[in-house]
Amino acid sequence: MYQVKTYNAIAQAGLDRFTDNYQINKTDDADAYLIRSVNLHDQKFPKSLKVIARAGAGFNNIPLDQATKNGTAVFNTPGSNANAVKELIIALLVSSSRNLFAAADYAAHNSGADISLRTEKDKTKFKGTELTGRTLAVIGVGHVGSLVANAASALGMKVIGYDPYLSADAAWHISTTITRANTLGEALQQADYVTVHVPKNEETTGLIGPEQMEIMKDGVKLFNYSRDGIVDNEAAVDYLDARKIKTYYTDFGENILLNREDVVVTPHIGGSTLEAEANGATQGANTIMTYLETGNIQNSVNLPNLQVPFNTPYRLTLIHKNIPNMVGQIATLLADADINIEGMSNAARDGVAYTIVDLDDLKNEEEHKLVDRLGKIDAVYRVRVLQK
Repeated sequence: MYQVKTYNAIAQAGLDRFTDNYQINKTDDADAYLIRSVNLHDQKFPKSLKVIARAGAGFNNIPLDQATKNGTAVFNTPGSNANAVKELIIALLVSSSRNLFAAADYAAHNSGADISLRTEKDKTKFKGTELTGRTLAVIGVGHVGSLVANAASALGMKVIGYDPYLSADAAWHISTTITRANTLGEALQQADYVTVHVPKNEETTGLIGPEQMEIMKDGVKLFNYSRDGIVDNEAAVDYLDARKIKTYYTDFGENILLNREDVVVTPHIGGSTLEAEANGATQGANTIMTYLETGNIQNSVNLPNLQVPFNTPYRLTLIHKNIPNMVGQIATLLADADINIEGMSNAARDGVAYTIVDLDDLKNEEEHKLVDRLGKIDAVYRVRVLQK
């Protein structure tokens, strides 16, 4: 029986589809963690911990190196909050074009007998523009970006998408009305509105900086509802002061952005809907179940993707360093134990590799000996035996 530890009530909802082989574990020896925002950097992982699923896209609350060395697969749930973020971006596009925040603030602070006369005179201060015919640049057209692009196009906007890593599968979800830019600069220089939806890594940190802001249109409106650091906030303040950027909307507050009329900071609410949290929990629970039962990997953030149909009675999975002769050592050990290999698959990601070995037979008394022998191979982090 697998033991699953959850860290909040919403995540608990994702366990509804688990079979009787799963239960919520109240001890520290869980096989799986289903988490959202809890910080695991100061926690010591039990050796029993085989998998962590993070209900959401970000995973900076998980120490990946520690997890890998413990032989723990780490997953996120990309796309589970995509619709929530899309709806917020569309709401902010409308709000920014019609100056809704400033107008509402004005109305909240002006009342009295002459309010009707005064507002008729003052409302011209809040005269906005329509989105129809305006150009939106969507930087990153994956799970969230593709939804934003399609929704903006449906509102009558001209949409330019830029994503050098666009997969064939992702391309199917993008409307044919979306124009694809060949370079980041090509997308930015034509846009009235710019929104970024890319994962954070070394390449995308500071993706929108001084050089990119310089080539934007005067009066552009900029949105960062991706990750903190994708937009260079110091540069954004400089270009706001220069009136190059008219308004900056972000989900990631910083002191230099506060108390400015040309900046709107929301408290990291991009994916904060009941539906998104439930989607993430359900997807995370299903990911845990798939990994524990089949060993197949998709959407891992520390291991390579590897999915092989489980059609044999037994399966071995090994997490190990990506170094020469590892597959050879595994195959040799199985051959020496007179164990026939029905199928063998291997994939690598940076310094980590994952190997699946399908077997037609494995005597019960051999299982523990085999796991022990394979585990003693230098550079092996974890060995698991699965039975169909």
